[in-house]
Amino acid sequence: MARGKLRIYLGAAPGVGKTYAMLSEAHRRIERGTDCVVAFVEHHNRPRTEVMLHGLEQVPRKELDYRGGVFTEMDVDAVLARQPEVALVDELPHTNIPGSRNAKRWQDVEELLVAGIDVVSTVNIQHLESLGDVVESITGVRQQETVPDEVVRRADQIELVDMSPPALRRRMAHGNIYKPDKVDAALSNYFRPGNLTALRELALLWVADRVDEYLNEYRREHRVSRIWGSRERIVVGLTGGPEGRTLIRRAARLAEKGAGGEVLAVYISSSDGLTNASPKELAVQRTLVEDMGGTFHHVVGDDVSSALLDFARGVNATQIVLGVSRRKGWQYVFGPGVGATVARDSGPDLDVHLITHDEAGKGRGLPVSRGVRLGRPRIIWGWLVGLGGPALLTLLLSTSAPGVGLANDMLLFLSLTVAAALIGGLLPALASASMGSLLLNWFFTPPIHTWTIADPENIVAIAVFFGVAVSVASVVGLAARRTHQAARLRAESEILSFLAGNVLRGETSLEALLERVRETFGMESAALLERESDVAPWTCAGSVGPRPPALPEKADVDVPVGDHMALALSGRVLPAEDRRVLAAFAAQAAVVLDRQRLQSEADQAKELAEGNRIRTALLAAVSHDLRTPLAGIKAAVTSLRSDDVEWSEQDQAELLEAIEEGADRLDHLVGNLLDMSRLQTGTVTPIVREIDLDEVVPMALGGVPEDSVELEVPETLPMVAVDPGLLERSVANIVENAVKYSPAGEPVLVSASAIADRVEVRVVDRGPGVPDEAKDRIFAPFQRYGDAPRGTGVGLGLAVARGFAEAMGGTLNAEDTPGGGLTMVLTLPVAPGPTADGHDLSATTVT
Repeated sequence: MARGKLRIYLGAAPGVGKTYAMLSEAHRRIERGTDCVVAFVEHHNRPRTEVMLHGLEQVPRKELDYRGGVFTEMDVDAVLARQPEVALVDELPHTNIPGSRNAKRWQDVEELLVAGIDVVSTVNIQHLESLGDVVESITGVRQQETVPDEVVRRADQIELVDMSPPALRRRMAHGNIYKPDKVDAALSNYFRPGNLTALRELALLWVADRVDEYLNEYRREHRVSRIWGSRERIVVGLTGGPEGRTLIRRAARLAEKGAGGEVLAVYISSSDGLTNASPKELAVQRTLVEDMGGTFHHVVGDDVSSALLDFARGVNATQIVLGVSRRKGWQYVFGPGVGATVARDSGPDLDVHLITHDEAGKGRGLPVSRGVRLGRPRIIWGWLVGLGGPALLTLLLSTSAPGVGLANDMLLFLSLTVAAALIGGLLPALASASMGSLLLNWFFTPPIHTWTIADPENIVAIAVFFGVAVSVASVVGLAARRTHQAARLRAESEILSFLAGNVLRGETSLEALLERVRETFGMESAALLERESDVAPWTCAGSVGPRPPALPEKADVDVPVGDHMALALSGRVLPAEDRRVLAAFAAQAAVVLDRQRLQSEADQAKELAEGNRIRTALLAAVSHDLRTPLAGIKAAVTSLRSDDVEWSEQDQAELLEAIEEGADRLDHLVGNLLDMSRLQTGTVTPIVREIDLDEVVPMALGGVPEDSVELEVPETLPMVAVDPGLLERSVANIVENAVKYSPAGEPVLVSASAIADRVEVRVVDRGPGVPDEAKDRIFAPFQRYGDAPRGTGVGLGLAVARGFAEAMGGTLNAEDTPGGGLTMVLTLPVAPGPTADGHDLSATTVT
């Protein structure tokens, strides 16, 4: 019996319409004459989904007793006995009630597939086992019911059911997904736009990978070798040189132009071409490409061009990014180079980009700031040519061509000297010239095999030969020294340009500059020392590295900056030629230090200006808002003390009540002023301890009418690490503000929920709300939004609440309430240590 086929509707989030799509597919199949039954579908009391069940045959469910209750599960035996062509099974990750045939529903589905029954099922992206940690970090909810990824990957068809976050939130607000009493909690927690966007991206990426698997499997089965540009994959060929960073960034920009673009950086180990890589540079480039969302690959291949093309075709790449060759012009006589070869052999289905960079045409060797010298391999080859070449040439001329003449012999020996000079420099060339002169005298100048020279012309010829050889070697050595000097001057100019740019932009901090000094000169540590006078002790203004020098005289290198400052380095003694650049670094360090101190003074001046502004606002507040309750108190007291009027007991009670209300209002205003003063002066020191929210939040509601607030704080929330007093004041100010702006008959909702490593307290009102551009402004001191009447406060409540929240390590932000109004979100840190498993999130989360 053939195995049944599995079709899965994968949802990006709950409520996107997976079950509805599955039932629509069932109706289409029935119209085509397919025997289709409903094995298990849960409509969750959604009217539209429930309507779709009409006209579909439903297999009766199996009832199970568990802990005094009766539950229903899919009856696998009944479905197998019915033997339909297609069975609809909803909620694939579902955990069956203990006592069921299988522990998980996907295991029930496996039995149906083995029996030859096609199955159509549903699953949400958050229920995939491999994404459990990711989903928890996004939503703060750990999914208890999961399905192995391999079960879903083995599906014959996977169809993504998606919906934009705004559209899904509108469906939720209209009551199409959950009951009205759960809508606010769901929209404020699990169904926040950020959560839905992240879940949607996870679903799209997971399905895209599955599509890639299908495509690669098809190409393997049908032996398709050509590249199909279904998705932009850009391969970056790295050499290990500094130009690799430019290539990676250019490839990332190319990938951004196409949807789903992917960057794959590859370094190919070989004896030629993309070789001589710097391990440190490769590590930097690996980090760079991974930070940009790409991947790094290391491939071994004898032929770099072929290996690069094979890799690109193997990953179905569409583009290759290479840098313009670093070879010099004369080196092209050995071949066209990797870039030209790859471009020639890539074919019409693979685009090749050759990117220009600063290292193009400067040779394959990696440039270093300390100068360019001949490498060890060239020096070794120079000595081999300078010493071994004349010996081999002598043997060849003596045995194969003994009669070519002394003049031709000298030219041949001179060519070896020139070759030794070009390869190994001055010393191998001088050795070649000396050895060639001796061999010419012994073997080719009559009388041979003696050190005497009979013909004076031969003496002149050998002398000229030696002089020319020495001259050529000297010219080559001079060129090498000039190259070294030019490279050094170039490195110095780059450093000075870097310093000048930082002076203009003001970017580098003192520590970053000292680190640059330490790396540039290869030192162990660096420190900027200063003192107030010639007799004052030295103090360290900034340092990097282990054991920085505390005194200039204890440093290996010190450069004075003015009369009372010095840059001190430890590690090794630097040559005198390095002190010029080091002096520029020292001067720049002094400038950076002065800039930091000026910035600090500017910040202090800004704080003083802010304090002056607050004092001005405070005087304005005192002139009106504080005088209003005082005026009421004075009027009531004056009336009570008046001898002209006989006050009844009721009148006296009303006057005393007015005095009490005025005193309470005055106490509240003065309390907020004192709190704001403490925040401005930085004297708020929270006494943090672990406490339950349900011990603090109810106490904060004492200043508002009882029927004006609805409280939903689960007792099983994790404990928070806060200062109870500061938390109570923060919540009280937030609630009082919400009650002030809420319309009559619309109570304020105060709810709490646990999300990841934090707890959120949400204060929801149905008032006029606040536009986005004013959401931050309402937290500024002495700010009152809209038409708040004078005398109701000085505009410090929210400012104090945010200040106390931040002092405890939390945050306070404003959000729009779905359907109108404003929601204040107070985020608090969860107390460290284990929390109880399975804490109740039913009031705030929906899974």
